[in-house]
Parts: sequence; C-alpha cells; structure tokens
Amino acid sequence: MALVPCQVLRAAILLSYCSILCNYKAIDMPAHQTYGGSWKFLTFIDLVIQAVFFGICVLTDLSSLLTRGNDSQEQERQLKKLISLRDWMMAVLAFPVGVFVVTMFWSIYIYDREMVYPKLLDNFIPAWLNHGMHTTVLPFVLIEMRTTHHQYPSRSCGLAAVCTFAVGYILWVCWIHHVTGVWVYPLLEHLSPGVKIIFFAAATVIMNVFYLVGEVLNNYIWDTQK
Repeated sequence: MALVPCQVLRAAILLSYCSILCNYKAIDMPAHQTYGGSWKFLTFIDLVIQAVFFGICVLTDLSSLLTRGNDSQEQERQLKKLISLRDWMMAVLAFPVGVFVVTMFWSIYIYDREMVYPKLLDNFIPAWLNHGMHTTVLPFVLIEMRTTHHQYPSRSCGLAAVCTFAVGYILWVCWIHHVTGVWVYPLLEHLSPGVKIIFFAAATVIMNVFYLVGEVLNNYIWDTQK
C-alpha cells in the first residue's frame, strides 16, 4: 500500500503549482509589463499546463469517487471523457513540454546562464521559486506517471499535436520579435538567422523525442505491451 494515496499527492501538487503561479505573477518584473507579458515565456506556459493538467487529475479523482457505486451511464460517459482528456494532456503536453523546459533550461543555464536566465533576475525571483518553475516539474510529472496508467493516443496523432504546439510557440516568439524587435530569450540574440532555424527545428525534434520517451516509459512502467 502506498504511504500517501495518489489522490492526495495530486491535490498537493496542484496546490503547489497554484502557489508558484500566484507568487510568480505577484513579482513586479519589467518583462511582465512588455508585449506578451508572462505568456511569452515557455516556463510560464508550462506552469499553466501543469496546473491545468493536475486540476483535471484532481477533478477526475473526485468524479470517480462520486460515481463509485452509481449506475448512471451518463456519469460514466462524463468520467471517461475526463480520463481521456487527462491522458491526452499527460501524453502531449504535461510530459514532453515539462521535461523539455527542465532539460533545456538547466542545460543552457549551466553553459551560460545569461543566455536564458540573466543574473539580474535573482533580484526578482527567489531561488525556491526558480526551482519550482524549472526543477520540480520533472519529479512531479514522473510521480504522476508512476502512480497512474495513462492511455497514449496513436503515435502519429500524438506527434502531430506536439509539433503543432512547438511550431505554434515558435511562431509566437517570432511574432513578439517582429512587434518589439527584442527576442524573448537572450540566447536568440547571438544566433544568425540560419542557426535560429536550426535551433528551432532541433527544439521541435527534441520535444517530439520527449513525447516518445514518455510513451516508452509509460509502457515500461505499466507493461502495456503485454
């Protein structure tokens, strides 16, 4: 028997994301006042994705509890829709985007933090909040994968959805540069147009690789191949 029920873990993780988002939005940073606000940062978008995902997980747990022992077919259909939405979000958004944010942020940060998280930000964002945005995402999503089996969509549909998200965000970043003349991430200022294209293509490929990693890991944990 688990020491802590998975339903309690999900509720705790949801509350932690709500706390992180509230604290982040309360910070008076100049970047929040410019075009796009917080929504131009993939980290913030990922936090919203994780909060919505775990919110759906908690809602699914509550619905499952309320429909237990109930013979209503309509309630069963609604519960199955919630479970399908939860599984889709886990496969297409929560896992690949979350893992991408953590690995890319810390890889670039270790190489040269000024390219992704200038030291100036230490004056606005405390260390615990930085880790809440860029570190704990990974263990949280792994805990969810370990405690609950998720039904992945067909590989072609899943990869197409991941590509759509990645390309959509890249176009959003390019549009912000077109409007403001400033790249969202300092790293992009140092890349030539050709290298930028390669970088964006590589980022899209990496996100798709993380989708496949999630699918394989989910199958391995739950032995769905059998």
